[in-house]
Amino acid sequence: MPIIEVTDLQKQYPLPENKSEKFYAVNGVSLAIAQGEIFGILGPNGAGKTTTLEMLEGLNDIDGGVATIDGISVNENPYKVKQVIGVQLQANEYFDNINLEELLSLFAALYNSTIDPMTLLAKVQLEEKARAKPASLSGGQKQRFSIACALVNDPKVLFLDEPTTGLDPQAKRNLWELVQDLNASGMAIVLTTHNMEEAEQLCNRIAIMDHGKIIAEGTPQELILEHAPEPPEAPLHGDLEDVFLVLTGHGLRE
Repeated sequence: MPIIEVTDLQKQYPLPENKSEKFYAVNGVSLAIAQGEIFGILGPNGAGKTTTLEMLEGLNDIDGGVATIDGISVNENPYKVKQVIGVQLQANEYFDNINLEELLSLFAALYNSTIDPMTLLAKVQLEEKARAKPASLSGGQKQRFSIACALVNDPKVLFLDEPTTGLDPQAKRNLWELVQDLNASGMAIVLTTHNMEEAEQLCNRIAIMDHGKIIAEGTPQELILEHAPEPPEAPLHGDLEDVFLVLTGHGLRE
């Protein structure tokens, strides 16, 4: 049984230019994600990636369709779902006058759980920063700490929304290793990214979204061979960036 099952997920918002009319930010998305899988959602800005994650996380109401995580209905029990998922936080949401060790204990208390903050910091290679404040961390360290915060309830599913945006190449590779280590323990990971290399390196399967719909789904190699087998001046076949451009017609940041 998949750890995440989504059928015909929908989200509507009023049109900015005409509040009496609505548009679909997410329009009929269906997914089945296995336990222990790294699943990527790719798409141009405005494709519906983040909105899809927010509905699965219980942070945004579901307007249509159904979603379950670990057999729990997100529609009916969004708070219960939060007990089995971890969600990457943004650095500016922290209390800057509290150190990392204290912050992890605080987040754990919100779940009525007890943790060893140093063990969790060691898992993300930040134990030497236990007494540091969030503002003093580098970009890569902040991203790793945001993942540590998402792990305080020992989740079965971890959601990461563009986790390596703005990181230098070494910090990006360090974060990739952390994601792979967490996945090796059996954790399912769902991530959005604009980085095609990241998607190809990390993801077992990928869904590509555009205009609120999934327009392609499969393993990286399946998508490459189906949609970009012979790009110009390539000896064998294209890559995921070619797939993305063929399917959406957008550049990565358009």
